[in-house]
Amino acid sequence: MIVGSDISRYPNTPKPTCRGYLHKRTQSAILKGWRKRWFVLKHNGYLHYYKHKKDEGKCRPLEVTKLEGAEIGVDTSLGKPFVFKCIPQAGNRIFYFCATSNQEMKRWLEAMDKAVHP
Repeated sequence: MIVGSDISRYPNTPKPTCRGYLHKRTQSAILKGWRKRWFVLKHNGYLHYYKHKKDEGKCRPLEVTKLEGAEIGVDTSLGKPFVFKCIPQAGNRIFYFCATSNQEMKRWLEAMDKAVHP
């Protein structure tokens, strides 16, 4: 049981398919670069992210994105290893993520692929 998450309050809720820290590329007018964020891919195909792991289940996510129908894949255009992107069907935003290893990137891509094609 995970204390402080929706799982402890709703024991019949399936566990998230994937969770962990990723670096997310920031492209705002003020901030540019990579920010470490805690990501949770829920069983319903929605990707939530938080500033910190401890925020999951306690705070509202910084953003929630539906992955069904999204375009995902490895991205080499930024010149960094272990980078992949996600282009959700709704909206005109591109998310760039950076994992800590090739294995971690593959784990996320596999989980996201299942959410994209339920």
